[in-house]
Amino acid sequence: MEETIRVLIADDHTLFREGLAALLNSVSGLEVVATVKDGSQAIESAAKLQPDVILMDLQMPGINGIEATRQIVGASPHIGVIVVTMFEDDDSVFAAMRAGARGYVLKGADQNDNLRAIQSVARGEALFGPKIAARLMNYFTPQKKTLAPAFPELTDREREILDLIARGANNAEIATQLTISQKTVRNHVSNIFNKLQVTDRVQAALRAREAGMGEERSK
Repeated sequence: MEETIRVLIADDHTLFREGLAALLNSVSGLEVVATVKDGSQAIESAAKLQPDVILMDLQMPGINGIEATRQIVGASPHIGVIVVTMFEDDDSVFAAMRAGARGYVLKGADQNDNLRAIQSVARGEALFGPKIAARLMNYFTPQKKTLAPAFPELTDREREILDLIARGANNAEIATQLTISQKTVRNHVSNIFNKLQVTDRVQAALRAREAGMGEERSK
């Protein structure tokens, strides 16, 4: 037979607190051991009653839910704190996580989401509501970095020609590859030299290779 999960509710809204307590007490396997209205009472009750799970509001008078969570988890790491709040901004989510919360659900969430969070956290797991989980996934997914092009003072065509110079192509070869006239190539090369402040192709090629240009492209 499974042990009853003992729950403490901390929320300064009387109707929400009492309604949630009534709901949880109607569920087999759950017992609300106390309801409190601020962070100080939550800390005191947690130390005295040692509940399995605390449903913690963020915005409460006096000590807020983040600080209360930090103190409770610091003193009793086995207690699983679930933040239940209207706030879903990234700052609130990560502040709760840093404080030691193991769950984060939004007020108004489906009853099954709340029960699943309580049961999971009571087993020592961490569970965040579907919307919060999606935000966490998006936050921690590595974003592709857009690297600034080498030599931003050059035009795209000039960088293209500089890359070919770095690979050892002469003006005739560059003209053939890019389907432009050799005179046009010479003009671009002159502009490249001026912008990079180099005097010849060797110096230009060295600068380009130092910036990672001129490597043979895979076929």
